[in-house]
Amino acid sequence: MLHDSAHVPKPSLTEVLFGWFLRLVSASCFWFALNYWAMLIGFSHEGAGRFDLLTPEWRAAATALAVLYPVAAIGLWLLVSWGPVIWVLAAAIEAAMVEFYPGMLGARPLLLVLHGSVVVTFVLFRAALFWQRLRQARQVRVDSP
Repeated sequence: MLHDSAHVPKPSLTEVLFGWFLRLVSASCFWFALNYWAMLIGFSHEGAGRFDLLTPEWRAAATALAVLYPVAAIGLWLLVSWGPVIWVLAAAIEAAMVEFYPGMLGARPLLLVLHGSVVVTFVLFRAALFWQRLRQARQVRVDSP
């Protein structure tokens, strides 16, 4: 007797590791979100990062990052396709603000290295998954005509 449910293939090691990687990035996004919220309410940076004390550029960026990072964290944790897109947007805003307006938070080269390493790792995982799916598609299947 045949089962009436569709056969779901077991995820590969690459897919499992990619999921764990995205969840790790999600946790870091949540940490960044908490840091931005703490800065905006005056809890960190000895109150120097309070919203009313920021320059207009940093007001816009810090507010956007305080909203984008938790959204990215949720999207990455749920492994949905829009999670990495929101993360790239938030990381690009943060990198641009740190690079072009370093006056408020100072130079943070480690942050740029962190974002860059996440991008490189993400691209490598996506390339590995693409190559794996391409190999699987070329294999002869039992249901091939």
